Amino acid sequence: MNKFLFAVFAATLLYGYGPNYLLEGKHEFPDAQWAYADSMRFEFDVEDTTRIYNLYAELAHSTDYGFQNLYTRIHTLMPSGQRLTKMVSLELTDKMGLWTGDCNSKTCHIQLPIQEDLYFNQTGHYTIVVEQFMRQDQLPGLDEFSLLIEETDRQRK
Repeated sequence: MNKFLFAVFAATLLYGYGPNYLLEGKHEFPDAQWAYADSMRFEFDVEDTTRIYNLYAELAHSTDYGFQNLYTRIHTLMPSGQRLTKMVSLELTDKMGLWTGDCNSKTCHIQLPIQEDLYFNQTGHYTIVVEQFMRQDQLPGLDEFSLLIEETDRQRK
């Protein structure tokens, strides 16, 4: 019984030290494909403009996915109404063309940095819209896409 209580205590303690997220948005693709016209919206609120964050994409894809990367276009809509757009290539293979991430015989899961040491200049409501930009109407082999904004312990000066 003491081992069980210790295990529960240790798990609770370790869970408390995991990353904290301002945003943990997840989208699952119907029929394991991403249509060119289907964009994803992720919404969150910023209260602290001094805090530094890391922005990540997490992707689950088939080992039969036909490309080494995934081009995306990311739009950030700020509380002031300003819109910023950035093209991001999510690299899914190494230089030899082998899948990176955690893969089994059918699926790979990968976390990719989009922007580290990110901060927000305005408090308020933000929206991030992510589009696939591969210029192929139906992009097969994609199971899910997540957008994570990780809180760091750092602040900008």
